[in-house]
Amino acid sequence: MLGLDIGTSQARLVELGRLASGRLQLRCCATEPLEPGWVHAGQVEQFDPVAQALRSLLQRSRSKLRQVAMALPASAVITRQIKLPGGLSEAELELEVQAEANQYIPFPLDEASLDFCQLEPESTAGQQQAVMMAAARKERVQDLQGLAEAAGLTLAVLDIQPHAARRAAARLLDHGPSPAPAREQLLVALFEINSRSTSLQVFQGETLHYERDQDFGADGLIQGIMTQYGWSAQTAERRARAKALPEDYPDTVLAYFCDKAAGELARALQFFLNSTAHNQVDRVLLAGWAAGLPGLIEAVRAQTGVVCALANPFEGMDRCELAAVGSDQPEHPGLAYLTACGLALRSFSP
Repeated sequence: MLGLDIGTSQARLVELGRLASGRLQLRCCATEPLEPGWVHAGQVEQFDPVAQALRSLLQRSRSKLRQVAMALPASAVITRQIKLPGGLSEAELELEVQAEANQYIPFPLDEASLDFCQLEPESTAGQQQAVMMAAARKERVQDLQGLAEAAGLTLAVLDIQPHAARRAAARLLDHGPSPAPAREQLLVALFEINSRSTSLQVFQGETLHYERDQDFGADGLIQGIMTQYGWSAQTAERRARAKALPEDYPDTVLAYFCDKAAGELARALQFFLNSTAHNQVDRVLLAGWAAGLPGLIEAVRAQTGVVCALANPFEGMDRCELAAVGSDQPEHPGLAYLTACGLALRSFSP
């Protein structure tokens, strides 16, 4: 099953496999640029151009798979953890979830696509069981189904973008930069630096403790390049991705952006610590287009005092000959594929 992540400026596709040894293999990955305005805040605004871009993306990937996992943004999905009686059959559990959903969904239930999963081992009658419920408007689900079909794909799994990113990031903790406690015990702060915003998820094992989006992203770097050199936005982004920048760029625009970005991330992390009972996190992971910029991880480490690592989702994987990651990303191209990789991992887990 393919993992397909549709962002504001790019669509990304990943196919994973598993070798006889049990190791994961990156079989193919590809990216396709999207024009400004085609996708806004996770909503596809220009259906036909995006569908054509996905067809081009699929052709470039050379993958023969046609089942795909896609994701909605967190803002389009209502999730709640609820407690239900134990010992229920699947049909009984579905009825209970529907009854509970009426309390949390601010629109008619017949306009919702509803799903759920049990978070604990099967319980017996008389016990309570934890169930995660997720609901989205049917029209948002149907939009992605239609988009997949227009690209020649079949939507097999619909996930939530932060959940997919967290799934891919959690796998990386086994490949951390230094010896660490068991993965389930680590309190991890995952920052995804996107074009126009940065998301923070703080998790420990399967438990999400905190999540927040802030209005700071890689566009700040592009704005700095435009201001410093008098270029258009298109020229600035193209030359930034191609690493074709003037000699003074590292000491001027880049250094300023890294220092500012590190400050924004440190403040976001401190806000989490101030609003919870936690005093510190064990690990910071950085992902997204700008995460691999030279000097950024060092600046974040200096301002947070926490062990930092890049969340390259392909770390620890074998690669086949088709899996050449595009070179239009700064230093560490795999960083932009975190969500797409997390979606592709659904091939091996529910």
